[in-house]
Amino acid sequence: MYLAEARFALWADFIERTFLDEGFKELISKGIINGATSNPAIFKSAILTSPAYKEQISTLSHLSPKEKYEALAIFDIQKAADILRPLYDAGDDGYVSIEVDPYLCDDAEATIAEGIRLYQSINRPNVMIKVPATEAGYVAMEALASQGIAINATLIFSVDQALKCAGAFNRASQKSSVDTVISVFVSRIDRAIDEILRDSGVKTGLMGILNAADIYNRVEALHIPKSRVLFASTGVKGDEFRASYYIDELLAPNSVNTAPIATIDAYVSGGDCVLKLPITSTVIEEHRQKVASVGIIMDTIITQQIEEGLESFKVAFSEILNALE
Repeated sequence: MYLAEARFALWADFIERTFLDEGFKELISKGIINGATSNPAIFKSAILTSPAYKEQISTLSHLSPKEKYEALAIFDIQKAADILRPLYDAGDDGYVSIEVDPYLCDDAEATIAEGIRLYQSINRPNVMIKVPATEAGYVAMEALASQGIAINATLIFSVDQALKCAGAFNRASQKSSVDTVISVFVSRIDRAIDEILRDSGVKTGLMGILNAADIYNRVEALHIPKSRVLFASTGVKGDEFRASYYIDELLAPNSVNTAPIATIDAYVSGGDCVLKLPITSTVIEEHRQKVASVGIIMDTIITQQIEEGLESFKVAFSEILNALE
């Protein structure tokens, strides 16, 4: 736990085979990270650009593209889980996440089946199955968590999504005690609206944080057993904000921040350790009104981000499969 008293954790939003043998272990040994996350875009970059996968790929010619992808991904997830296992055994997170096929996002039964299959294939207790926060996803999250499978609910941009995930995890907690996280995407919202805000004289780089803070407040108030908010999409693009900005400004008790390695390095070397959340509903609403006053409809922005987020993971997944044909 990076800030143990506040139960604030840093996880690495990155998986790549060579990194797991080198930098990953170093970050863990220094007490900087205690978990890791992956997604189709991360695996796409790793598998298609790193030479570390070529040898294994050469042995998989008899498999379908999806089977090849899963063989590669499962190998990495098992390796990461094994490295993290001492933390897990000590009760200090130690989880690594893998996402279900994003094309199953609207099929609850298929998502449940794939989640169980992946969990059993990886065969490590400290793996989290990532499920997108869709109507089908809420059903799948509850079913999987009820069976004792740790879940990372992902691609969350709205309060409505977060509360539906929380409801699913609360119901599941009546049947099984298992860790869950509710992953709120942050910087994508700012990147979608900041150009308009900048031209209008409204403070930039803030709506994504306040939207996440609102979700954090509402989820924390529910006291769901063994469930935390995880802040994702916390890397900075461009030079308008310091590299650790979305970690510094989202420091919150009982939370996780999963970030790119460069962002984590920047935070450790010069970031803030002062808790910034919770933020009052009054502050959140005041800025929301300023954003609305320049013609930005946040409900529309959030809907677009949900759709674009799902589509980006589908595209990345398709590109991996096409390359493995």
